[in-house]
Amino acid sequence: MSTTRTGATGNERNSFIYIVAALAALNGLLFGFDTGVISGAMLYIRNTFELATVFGYSINASLIEGVIVSGAMIGAIGGAALGGRLADRLGRRRLILVGAVVFFVGSLIMAIAPTVEILIVGRIVDGIGVGFASVVGPLYISEISPPEIRGSLVSLNQLTITSGILIAYLVNFAFASGGEWRWMLGLGMVPAAVLFVGMLFMPESPRWLYEHGRESDARRVLASTRIESQVEDELREIEETVRTESGTLRDLFEPWVRPMLIVGVGLAVFQQVTGINTVMYYAPTILESTGFADTASILATVGIGVVNVVMTVVAVLLIDRTGRRPLLLTGLGGMTVMLAVLGIAFYLPGLSGAIGWIATGSLMLYVAFFAIGLGPVFWLMISEIYPMEVRGTAMGVVTVVNWAGNLLVSLTFLRLVDGIGQTGTFWLYGALSLLALGFCYRLVPETKGRSLEAIEADLRETAFGGDASEQPRATETDD
Repeated sequence: MSTTRTGATGNERNSFIYIVAALAALNGLLFGFDTGVISGAMLYIRNTFELATVFGYSINASLIEGVIVSGAMIGAIGGAALGGRLADRLGRRRLILVGAVVFFVGSLIMAIAPTVEILIVGRIVDGIGVGFASVVGPLYISEISPPEIRGSLVSLNQLTITSGILIAYLVNFAFASGGEWRWMLGLGMVPAAVLFVGMLFMPESPRWLYEHGRESDARRVLASTRIESQVEDELREIEETVRTESGTLRDLFEPWVRPMLIVGVGLAVFQQVTGINTVMYYAPTILESTGFADTASILATVGIGVVNVVMTVVAVLLIDRTGRRPLLLTGLGGMTVMLAVLGIAFYLPGLSGAIGWIATGSLMLYVAFFAIGLGPVFWLMISEIYPMEVRGTAMGVVTVVNWAGNLLVSLTFLRLVDGIGQTGTFWLYGALSLLALGFCYRLVPETKGRSLEAIEADLRETAFGGDASEQPRATETDD
């Protein structure tokens, strides 16, 4: 491409931006693979190690299993907590590279772990890489994408999450006959290596470059991802947002930012407490309780994974056409109904012969509604609604909340079933889905087709009534 041109042609832009987004979306594949692979590996890890003794102490074996499963979530909370600030300081692209290395190392440690203690360490390291990926993947894609296709491109991240889960289920099935759990966990090194090598050739976010005084580099990246008429307009919008921001952590709690912080945290909580990861982690256990045999339960779980991927593709195709809110509200409404039906299936004894099929169908439809709504829309929205200067930090805070909710649900599901039964548990998740529906209807804005700077300008105008003199400005010492 000639260096004298100021913008890409439509075909050049589309080809390049899709390559960049697809590579960055491999962050989601790491996320999804780690979520799905441990459920199958645990069946054989318990046959390799004596789980009742750890660090020389006798401990309940089921507790140690829980620590192995949740170790990645603990690491992810730490990775997400650090990832936001690191994304703002190091840059989006550099953090993706760091996250790929961390995930590779964690997968290698798990694959060769000689003891259960080392395995737990590997799970935590692996989780740190997942935490980085869950913050920086959507953030990077959001900032490098043109507004008119940003929703679809960011939603590729959710598509790769669901694809990673499905791939993990298939990997588990492939190595199940020999009980080769080390291969199951170790294969996570492959997407990590592909992500690292691919990102070496990708550009940095133009918004981060401009914010750090590299205007010419920002213009060059925009020229390769925008048509000529968009480049200077977007640079002016970026300049304006940089000029009006102070860029401290305290900005997250400024009155004009606080409404979107509430939206992000609310979506993070509801994405988890509506029960999606009970399906991802415990689907075989749920289906076995309906009378399915082990093999049938595993095959049904693969079917659920396929539905998850297919409906996420549907969301990617629709999200820039229908908007974020319609998909979000439709998905939550469907989730509420399916959780109610699932609870009824376990409640009515007269359905005992058909309970397995009703439960399987309800779970598949529940996952389908999640996949077109709360699944992709959450990650897209949090990459769009925050001011540029603190966008990485804000996404870090929200992602920490999301992982904490994931950990809470994964640790409490079986206890809830023991305490209030399967019917009560699924109806509880259904009630929380209904609450989430009301929250989204009242508070979540529509961002379809808007530039990130325009979204921020609307937020300022709402808070300050369009009076620029009252809007927060950078001080003389801000750089």
